[in-house]
Amino acid sequence: MEISKVYSDIDMDRIIEMAWEDRTPFEAIEMQFGLSEESVKILMKKQLKFSSYRLWRDRVSNCKTKHLKKRLDGINRFKCNSQRSITLNKISKR
Repeated sequence: MEISKVYSDIDMDRIIEMAWEDRTPFEAIEMQFGLSEESVKILMKKQLKFSSYRLWRDRVSNCKTKHLKKRLDGINRFKCNSQRSITLNKISKR
């Protein structure tokens, strides 16, 4: 799987940040940026140092909240309640 779209530095930073967050599922990244789980893995491997990538992969493989199907029924949001609301990757002011 190849990543065909070129992302801005801000978008790339946000994708990486979302990939690192435990509560943000891959489906949220796909909804906002159109990247499948496999594409996110490829992107992370290209953008991170190898040791950081390995840490991330180990973390993701052991994290039950990175996939909507593995989540508990009570978790139905992508962000914590105290985080600012995000719409189309633009953070709104409070």
